Amino acid sequence: MQIRHLAYFAALGRELHFGRAAAACNITQSTLSAAIRQLEEEVGAPLVERDRRFRDFTPEGRVLLDWARRMLSERDALDQDLSALRRGLTGHLRIGAIPMALPIVGLVTTPLLEAYPGVRLTVTSRTSVEIQRGLDEFRFEAGLTYLDNEPLHGMRAIPLYRERYLLVTPADGPFAGRSEVRWAETAAVPLCLLTPDMQNRRILNGIFTELGLRPEPRLETNSVMALYSQMRTGAWSSVLPHSFLWVSGTPAGMIALPLVEPSPSHEIGLVFRDQTPVPPLVAALEKATSALRLQDVIE
Repeated sequence: MQIRHLAYFAALGRELHFGRAAAACNITQSTLSAAIRQLEEEVGAPLVERDRRFRDFTPEGRVLLDWARRMLSERDALDQDLSALRRGLTGHLRIGAIPMALPIVGLVTTPLLEAYPGVRLTVTSRTSVEIQRGLDEFRFEAGLTYLDNEPLHGMRAIPLYRERYLLVTPADGPFAGRSEVRWAETAAVPLCLLTPDMQNRRILNGIFTELGLRPEPRLETNSVMALYSQMRTGAWSSVLPHSFLWVSGTPAGMIALPLVEPSPSHEIGLVFRDQTPVPPLVAALEKATSALRLQDVIE
């Protein structure tokens, strides 16, 4: 099997569309189809269910797709090892990050980029579920996500900091002059929150449920920037992790009050596939972040 044919097949696994997969590989659709037919001849079975359009992978196709992803990942790791011997570590590292960890992502990535000038990084905002799936499918080499709220499978983890929660609310609102707010009091202000598919929102829902409350946000979004924009109008409140304020500060005209009764926290960290040998770029990221004390920096 040729590596490039496996790369084309993996692209089809990402795009689930012949035309988009061909475009992603900078080849024609006929070249993609010819490569798949050659793989089918080598496997001795159909790999794709199709008529004029992509429909699905056959059972044999799903097995090959899993192995193709693994083989391409191992090939990348080999290239990194050989490159490190000749001219220092180079390569492309892809990180999936939950939206609420994006404010501190620069603290995680900068040590790696400073230590290895030949390394490129791509950071993509994804839900925790999408990060797990992206790692499983070799679309990410690392994830920045929650460690202790929902189970992670087949992963190693480096804890970075514990997330605690604040109510960011208008300074002239009902909590003016207060030093803290009880969770049960948040119903007194119009809330904007992340959408329910985000793990941060599921955490907040769990806290509200334990208190016998049901939050009814007036606005929901999967974008931290949209939350910030909504609050900047001075008419809205939101429940945010304290790390949000490290990068943006408290919005003008707002106050950030610790939420108490209860005072929960959840751990954020880096996760990697549990594999041996460890790819060189992953090992470099682990080394670069091992000395970080993010809890002290963002407090």
